Amino acid sequence: MVSSVDSSGRDERLADLLDRLDRGGDLAALCADHPDLADELRQLWATVEVARHLHPAARPTPAASAPPLSPALPRPFGDYDLQEELGRGGMGVVYRARQRSLGRVVALKTILRGEAASADELARFEAEARAVARLDHPNIVPIYEAGSTDGVAYLTMRHVVGPTLAQRLKAGPLRATDAARLLARVARAIHHAHGQGVLHRDLKPSNILLDEAGAPHVTDFGLAKRVHPPNGTEPGGDRALTLSGNILGTPAYMAPEQASGRRGSVGPASDVYALGVILYEVLTGRPPFQAASSMDVLLMVLDQDPVRPSLLNPTVARGLELICLKCLQKQPDLRYASAEALARDLEAFLAGEPLAVESVNIFDVFNRALRDTPNAFVLENWGLLWMIHSATVLLLCIATAAMKWGHVEAPVWYLLLWGVGLVAWGAVFWNLRKRGGPVLAIERHVAHVWAGAVMATIGVFLIELLLQPKLPVLTLTPVLAAIAGITFTVKAGMLSGEFYLAAAAEYLAVIPICLYPDYGVLLFGVVTALCFFVPGLKYHRLRRQRLRGEGGLST
Repeated sequence: MVSSVDSSGRDERLADLLDRLDRGGDLAALCADHPDLADELRQLWATVEVARHLHPAARPTPAASAPPLSPALPRPFGDYDLQEELGRGGMGVVYRARQRSLGRVVALKTILRGEAASADELARFEAEARAVARLDHPNIVPIYEAGSTDGVAYLTMRHVVGPTLAQRLKAGPLRATDAARLLARVARAIHHAHGQGVLHRDLKPSNILLDEAGAPHVTDFGLAKRVHPPNGTEPGGDRALTLSGNILGTPAYMAPEQASGRRGSVGPASDVYALGVILYEVLTGRPPFQAASSMDVLLMVLDQDPVRPSLLNPTVARGLELICLKCLQKQPDLRYASAEALARDLEAFLAGEPLAVESVNIFDVFNRALRDTPNAFVLENWGLLWMIHSATVLLLCIATAAMKWGHVEAPVWYLLLWGVGLVAWGAVFWNLRKRGGPVLAIERHVAHVWAGAVMATIGVFLIELLLQPKLPVLTLTPVLAAIAGITFTVKAGMLSGEFYLAAAAEYLAVIPICLYPDYGVLLFGVVTALCFFVPGLKYHRLRRQRLRGEGGLST
């Protein structure tokens, strides 16, 4: 198993290499220079290319590669004497420095590539300075000054004497009360940033400094994004900054919507998710998702639920575990509504008061049951096909009823109609879907469920054939509705809770089908056609709206 410290270090190196590829670096050369990261780098860069294909407007402008700035220390730098390197990331390097004019020690951050920095890097660096300059909170490291010396942009911040939270966690998890107290203060600081229109987007233990009293101080707003810029767009283009947040955020701390643009918009809820990851780590000593490669971590973030913290650390209190897991919900609207709401629950835990996360509202439970799952976005690929499928099922039912009313009593004809009809349509359906683009894993799972339902439906007519002459033709029609109900129940768990309504409609349809057997197959056809057509129309429209928004269709 990869330790959280090792994983974080690999993530930082991968972020740096991805940043160099964004600036026009050579993939083969970087893989040769870093053989231990070569496979992960190729996988992640392939993911980046897919993301760019889905969001072509978010492509940054490449810049020529150049060696990083690495001056010998100590050395003068304008009004400062650089004394020691404190750390570096994908874009910047931080030094402890002494400001000669004021006689004080500060943390000085410069762009990693110094004078060779691209326009995009400068824009992001300036955006960090502007973002933090808006903030005034005791748990956010303040900026003193921003400028340029010898063509190298820099900014200075308060020097916090103490380790990062990541360094502190090398000694093991924190006590529950210490964890809650620390995260409550960090959440209050992040809520202040959100109130000023600033998203951090790269919250992790290495970006939280602990002073000598153990108080947390949030730093490194290098991937920060202004939610509501005063003049509409950040200088340098907020589009590039958004892309950086999606690609260069540390995988283990990225919310699903930050890891994939199809999972929703990055917003305050994304920082709440990262706070939940940090809370999980301070309680258990490791982030919720770990794997041998960053690509695997991203896939786990998108598709898997975390192990309950109490299974890794039995001393974790139930209330704190519920708070943590609420932050880690895949869907943003199921997390805390704000970082302040998270802070209030953490403070309530410390005070022994009732937690908001433990309050149960039957209407909330019902509404959540009907929500989309994180996989619901794939339904956009199926919308039009489901509309066609609804017509196919209805036509089969009409043909079946016509045969029944025409006194066709031999079950073999019904078996041939449904067997040939469904198998042929299934082959056409799947080929049409494959032409529409890459088929995702979840779609294959749904296809298997649907194929199972098709085989069970054909099996009903085969059973009637085998039980002749004891069983009159179409006696088992109510079973068709039950099979469809089971299918929609499974789809509800995999795709969207709305399919529970379709499942209920199919189950209830069994009653009138039994009461009116002469019209049973038509009742089944109408109900099933509606259950496919209504969501099909909804998701077909959503797909068209999304394509219009991306410029893929004329308006």
